[in-house]
Amino acid sequence: MTAKPPGQGERVPRRGALAAALVWHRPDGRFGGIRFGLALGEWRDAVLAALSREAERRRLFLWLPVAMGIGILLYFAADAEPALWAPLTGLALSAAGAILLRGRPRPAWVCLAVAALFAGFAAAAWRTATIAAPMLERPRVGQVSGFVESVEARDAGARLVIRVTGIAGLDRPFWPKRVRVNIRSGTVAPGDHVAAVARLLPPPGPARPGGYDFGRDAFFRGIGAVGSISGKIALSPPPHPPDWDLRLAAAIDGARNALTQRIASVAGGQAGAMAAALVTGKRGLITETTNADLRAAGIYHIVSISGLHMVLAAGTIFWLVRALLALSQTVALRLPVKKLAALAAMAGSVAYCVFSGAEVATVRSLIMTLVMLGAILVDRPALSMRNLALAAMIVLLREPEALLGPSFQMSFGAVAALIAFAERWEERGRLQPPPALPWPLRPLWVAASGIVVTTLLATAATAPFGAYHFQTFNPFGLLGNALALPFVSLFVMPAAVFGVLAYPFGLDAPAWWLMGLASEVVLKLAHWVATIDHSTLVLAAFGPAALGCFSAALLWATLWTTKLRLLAILPLVGGVAVAAKPEKPAILIERDGSGLAVRGKDGLLVIAGKPSRFVLQQWLTADGDGRQPDDPSLRKGAACDPRGCVLMTREGHSIAYAQDRLAIIEDCRRADVVVTPIPWTAACRARLIDRMTLQRDGATALVRTRSGWQNHAAQDAGDRPWSRRRPQPAPTTAGPAGPPPAEEAPDTERLP
Repeated sequence: MTAKPPGQGERVPRRGALAAALVWHRPDGRFGGIRFGLALGEWRDAVLAALSREAERRRLFLWLPVAMGIGILLYFAADAEPALWAPLTGLALSAAGAILLRGRPRPAWVCLAVAALFAGFAAAAWRTATIAAPMLERPRVGQVSGFVESVEARDAGARLVIRVTGIAGLDRPFWPKRVRVNIRSGTVAPGDHVAAVARLLPPPGPARPGGYDFGRDAFFRGIGAVGSISGKIALSPPPHPPDWDLRLAAAIDGARNALTQRIASVAGGQAGAMAAALVTGKRGLITETTNADLRAAGIYHIVSISGLHMVLAAGTIFWLVRALLALSQTVALRLPVKKLAALAAMAGSVAYCVFSGAEVATVRSLIMTLVMLGAILVDRPALSMRNLALAAMIVLLREPEALLGPSFQMSFGAVAALIAFAERWEERGRLQPPPALPWPLRPLWVAASGIVVTTLLATAATAPFGAYHFQTFNPFGLLGNALALPFVSLFVMPAAVFGVLAYPFGLDAPAWWLMGLASEVVLKLAHWVATIDHSTLVLAAFGPAALGCFSAALLWATLWTTKLRLLAILPLVGGVAVAAKPEKPAILIERDGSGLAVRGKDGLLVIAGKPSRFVLQQWLTADGDGRQPDDPSLRKGAACDPRGCVLMTREGHSIAYAQDRLAIIEDCRRADVVVTPIPWTAACRARLIDRMTLQRDGATALVRTRSGWQNHAAQDAGDRPWSRRRPQPAPTTAGPAGPPPAEEAPDTERLP
């Protein structure tokens, strides 16, 4: 007997009802609605039937990169560096089990999933072992020499990446492989061997527990120190000839800089800076004001070379080559024109990636594009979830650390949502314009509908990741993308392709002029959207548990094709519930003890000391506080004198910030918590956090619980190659440590 909706027939009798909801069945076998009282056996049978249909559609394969990702997360969660042989052994055993059990599908798939998990863990361990290099242990001031790998011009000076050939006062085994320094004056070129007095410090860790770890990212980029050169930088004789890879990198970077200056000079202004960034990946000429407008409008992704640019560049080359070949009747009839165009697009994409700097997001986008174009060569659908899974596995095996960054998460999440929507939409027919719409307006209606739908899907898929990493949400991103993307797709990127092709002949100026003109329109639109009230909403930071729930919901909704995907509502509701009540610390302490923030009686942060502007901005943003670092209200509620400050929490606890030893002695008798940038070994009745504690733990947050103060340290990861909990090398020849250099804001742009 077939159950029908209310008013259309009888319901199926209840038998052993244990669940709260049940879908009823229509005569055609499709699900038609909800009824209460589902038997446990019916739930089990329905789930097994759905899984059987998913297996028939070969959707289980799509979960292999998810298993690899879990293995990578387990690697980074370890508090000590794992042995490489352990995951390799697990991979070999589980793979052998999958082969031996290939006649039994369910056990074989379990073994295959376990093998993928071990593969992700082993890939992360292998990657760390192969790129491991020393990182500076403490601030230093002294002579530094090395080959210039890259130069990026900025508003004031330039930023250099130097491959080290010597650091005064430090033995060779402890030299970082690369250092990144800023210069205010002087001119150097990639490939030069330079020497200068530099102020260096270790790559900074997170500004708060759970925050962005620049030190870990620097480790995987091979950068072991950051700092600045305030004096003269001079050319010096190299101790040995540069390696071939250094010569190649320097040649490519020199060509990128030359083209950047060419585009910027022809296009002019910030439009020229943006146009140059789209072609060469050099974003140093873009001012912070322009960056802020692009972020507020939700279109900052257009200046970070990733999936959008790679697809537009490859698509332009593909269309151009295919159109040219089709002009010849002989070629069109005798040769596989579509495949030849795909090969040309693949070659152009590789060249674009290499020339634009081959950043992580760009390489990831290249892999995705090559997989899609490769599907054309073997006569398979180019845009499919299976191809996306293959691209994800390649990226994870090549750079496992990319999984932790928003670039990977946001781009793959957005593409998965778009492909899943396309799969559902093909089952229901293509979107057709209203019949009454005149013909000239129908293509515009279809294009506008496509932009709106894809932007909504991409925004919904990426919003949790953006909120987790950046604590911001741009509600008018749909408007910004709808206005800007047509100019980028129709004018900016095609002009870029023609400009690059004409550049060797010196005929590129018209292309850069057109590109700059379209970029100027995009910037004006971004500025207009940014001026709308509440164009940027600051959200309180939530933890990885909520992000895990959101990720599980996205994966469950996009990777399944049956009604199983409806269960994605469960992790989604769980993520919203956890993110809605984030744990806000009572005290935040900067990693060097130069300042702290205490949650006052009104629930807002009160500042004492002199935390850096970058760190203070990170604290405020993570707290969901829209105030700027120079807001005078941040100091209200702190009683300060030259020796320190006293602040009160909203629970009435006294927090002292002591700046000399006499103040420490006095505050240890009166306060509940004492924070000081001074090393202290004497007894203290209060909870004491001094300089030595912060050197060990990094940035620290304190949460008040029923049992007392609970400590959260940024360096809880333990002894890992990128952490600061490592034995420090003994200094050799005299090299003054000097005062630590003024900390610069690390690269925080991690968008796709």
